[in-house]
Amino acid sequence: MKIDEKNITKKESITVDFFYKNVKDRFDIKLLNENVGLNRLIFEQNLHRPGLPLAGFLELFSKNRIQVFGNTEMRFLINLSIEERKKACERIFQFDIPCAIITNGNVPPNELLEIANNYSIPIFSTKYETTKIAYLVSDFLEDQFSPRLSLHGSFVDVYGVGMLFMGKSGIGKSEVALDLVERGHRLVADDVVIFTKKGEGILIGSGTDLVKHFMEVRGIGIIDIRSMFGVRAVRYQKRLEIIIELEIWDDNFEYTRTGLDDKFVNVMGVDIPYVKLPILPGKNITVISEIISLNYLLKHYGYDAAKIMQQKLIDKIRQKQSTINRSIDYFEHDFE
Repeated sequence: MKIDEKNITKKESITVDFFYKNVKDRFDIKLLNENVGLNRLIFEQNLHRPGLPLAGFLELFSKNRIQVFGNTEMRFLINLSIEERKKACERIFQFDIPCAIITNGNVPPNELLEIANNYSIPIFSTKYETTKIAYLVSDFLEDQFSPRLSLHGSFVDVYGVGMLFMGKSGIGKSEVALDLVERGHRLVADDVVIFTKKGEGILIGSGTDLVKHFMEVRGIGIIDIRSMFGVRAVRYQKRLEIIIELEIWDDNFEYTRTGLDDKFVNVMGVDIPYVKLPILPGKNITVISEIISLNYLLKHYGYDAAKIMQQKLIDKIRQKQSTINRSIDYFEHDFE
């Protein structure tokens, strides 16, 4: 199976105004100079500590990043004379930086705010420590600038494992997801699933703002999973861990019978375990999906049934027994 990645999108920039509206309550960030430079653009997720630029070393100054003023930077500025402080702030704010965040509840000197206003650079403050706010803001910006891919399928949390059901239109993806929800599992998204790449090997999937937890069932129409089954039947995002491709049984295709050869499909540079699941009349796809999830968890914790069975066969062959004992040892006096 090959994933069509033509729909990968990535934001080039966000405005400081968008950043502020989305983090001000979440990270307790306050704007110190109202309505100044909120239309400035942020181009990357990384942050910068401007200690060396404040001291005059500008050769490696990352001027396109959000600047974070921690205790070190603020103590340095406070210990300068007023004129030296103005010069130090001028060195920073003369560049087209997006904005600056002052951490640890530090109160900026008047000279800093005055020069920032002259250059229309927003200054934010937070009570959080520098390390914590750097992590929170970087994580938020990573979500904004990470590549995203929209895929057609049904995404369900089965025993804590994120399973994406794919296949041709009308194959029964939504029906399998609905059956899993009825059995106590949780729907993440149906029809259109948006995957965001976080880090090097993590894909997080969620639904669109419009569809969310609505589902189309052929012959019935649109249903609302959350209203019908309650909040326990949905979740807003989940890590993608298995892709299951549903298809009509093909007599000419050799489906795996041992599970010794793990298969993967590459999605945005991440190898995801892949299962091709044939559909036949009378075959319970829902139960099989639960088994796939449980087997994945067993492998995750170091138990691979296929490999253990293989090792047992190898050990038996090595014993070089001329006959194989096929008798059954019954319990004494057990006649049922």
